[in-house]
Amino acid sequence: MANRRSFIRYSSAAAFSALLLKNNAIASVLNKKNITAGLQLFTFFGVIDADVPGTLQKIAGIGYKEIESAYGLKGGYYGMKPKEFAALVSSNGMSWKSQHVLAVPFVMPAGTKMPTMPDGKPMVMPKVNNLRDNQQQIVDELAEGGVPYMVCAYTPTSTLDEIKTSIGILNKAGEAAKKAGITFAYHNHDMEFKAIDGKVPYDLLLSETSADNVKMELDLAWVTKAGIDAVELFKKNPGRFPLWHVKDISADKKTILPVGEGIVPFKHIFANKDVAGMKHYFVEHDEPKDPYASITTSFGNLSKIV
Repeated sequence: MANRRSFIRYSSAAAFSALLLKNNAIASVLNKKNITAGLQLFTFFGVIDADVPGTLQKIAGIGYKEIESAYGLKGGYYGMKPKEFAALVSSNGMSWKSQHVLAVPFVMPAGTKMPTMPDGKPMVMPKVNNLRDNQQQIVDELAEGGVPYMVCAYTPTSTLDEIKTSIGILNKAGEAAKKAGITFAYHNHDMEFKAIDGKVPYDLLLSETSADNVKMELDLAWVTKAGIDAVELFKKNPGRFPLWHVKDISADKKTILPVGEGIVPFKHIFANKDVAGMKHYFVEHDEPKDPYASITTSFGNLSKIV
C-alpha cells in the first residue's frame, strides 16, 4: 500500500512537472511573438470567490501573465480593495490590466431567475457599481489600483433610445477615464450587431462615441456568432481595438468553446492585430464546466494559432 501511495504521488508530481514544462515552453513561444496571454476572470464566476488566492495561483501556474477582472460574489474586487487585489495579482507574477464594469445597474432579463449555488439556494449578487450612477468612484478605484484599462461589459441597446442613452454614458465615462490616465473601451456581445429600426447598434457605438476616448474590446466569439468579419471591422476602424476577448464557438454558433476548438478564424484575425491596434488579449470562456481544463486547453492551443 505504501509503495502504491508513493507511486501515485510520484506519478502526480511527474505529470504536474511535465505540464509546467509544456506550459513554460508555450509561454516562451508566445513571448517570442511579443504576445502575452491574459485571462478574463469571468471564466471563474461563482468559483473564484471560494478561494481567490488559490485560483490566481493556479491561473499563473498554467502560464497566464495578465488579468482582466470582472464582478464577483464578494463585492468590490473579489472582496478586496483595489490595491489589495493588485498586490495579490502581482505576487503571482501577473499584472492587472483591465476591469469590466456595467453601464447601468444589473437587472435579470424578464422571465429568468438567478442561478442556484451548490447548496441549492439562489445566487445572491452584491451591489455592483455602474457607470451611470458611480462613474467617478469606479475611475478613482481603478486609478488607485493602477489598472490601465476600464471596459464597459454591458449596456442596453435594444431600442434607439437605449442606444442614445448608452452612447451618452460611454462618452462621459471615456472622458473621466482619460483624465485619470485610464483607457476606456466597450465590450460587445452579438446583440449589438442586430439591426434596430434599420440601424446597427455597433455601428452607432463606433460612429457616435469619441474615437479618442472610447476604444473597443472585440469579443472574437460573439462577433463570429453575429456573422461579422473582425478584420473588416479593423480595416474600417484602424487602431480602435486595443483589447480582444479570445474564445471560440461551435459550428452551430450555440456553444462557447476553448480557444482552437471551434470555428473562430484566429490565425486570420491575429495576422491583422497591428491594423486593430491590439495591445492585450484575454482568454475567456462563459460558464465552462471545468474552467481550469478550459483555460489549459486554450493556453496550449494559442502557440499554434498566434
